[in-house]
Amino acid sequence: MPFYVAREAPKLWRKICAETSIEVSLFADNWKLLLAGVFFQYLHGLAAHVVHYLHRPGPTLQDAGFFLIPELGEDKAYMSESLFAFIFFSFILWTFHPFFFQSKRIYTVLIWCRVLAYLVACQILRIITFYATQLPGPNYHCREGSKLARLPPPESALEVILINFPRGAIYGCGDLIFSSHMIFTLVYVLTYQKYGARRCIKQFAWFFAVIQSLLIIASRKHYTVDIVVAWYTVTLIVFFVDKKVPELPDRSSASTSPPLLPLSTKDKDSKSKEEHNKFLNGNSAGNTD
Repeated sequence: MPFYVAREAPKLWRKICAETSIEVSLFADNWKLLLAGVFFQYLHGLAAHVVHYLHRPGPTLQDAGFFLIPELGEDKAYMSESLFAFIFFSFILWTFHPFFFQSKRIYTVLIWCRVLAYLVACQILRIITFYATQLPGPNYHCREGSKLARLPPPESALEVILINFPRGAIYGCGDLIFSSHMIFTLVYVLTYQKYGARRCIKQFAWFFAVIQSLLIIASRKHYTVDIVVAWYTVTLIVFFVDKKVPELPDRSSASTSPPLLPLSTKDKDSKSKEEHNKFLNGNSAGNTD
């Protein structure tokens, strides 16, 4: 085992360095888009925090999902968050797999440009929707009698700008239609459905998305309408963004097809350099039709 690690470690390091060189070049061309997408995540959080000041607790609305799905209870509300965290971090790890594996179809920088475009489009619609109508929150901390259901007027602008993090992000109210958790979940699942390679993982991803929807309703964190609207809105947004934005280059033809003979270390390095040079010249192997 020590011999194997000593033999493979330099190969892995060269692979990481070669991939880093390609991704740095892509980042230099796309950093403005990435920065804008990341900054909008803050703006989305700020909008969700401000709407909490407008929230007025009231009786929980009649809901078909609440009638059909048993309530988990406040002590088991962590279940939906745990599943969401698993989906969230699994997707992030997948987007960085080109740094470590020979088989790859995506560029990390480009896939995140696409994902952030999906997220921003969905979040713009979400902000418009939950400001248009504020519903009484069904979550336990948003109900009548809870001290967290209404926020007192802010004492300073800084209190609003900082979003009272992390408490404000965890105990928000009023940003209901449509579910932010389902936006992230469905964007990640739809992205892997298109660019992922493992069929079994795609099937599990859709299964987890359905379970996540049911757990959110069972935890009474959202009304059923928040989940239903998220499913068709996110799907349509992804569809239309894909129609308007140029398709990502596919690396599978250059990196997933097995060679007829085993590649030496020198051949692998020259292959990575060739791919890098092709991309810098604007002629990536994945752009051929």
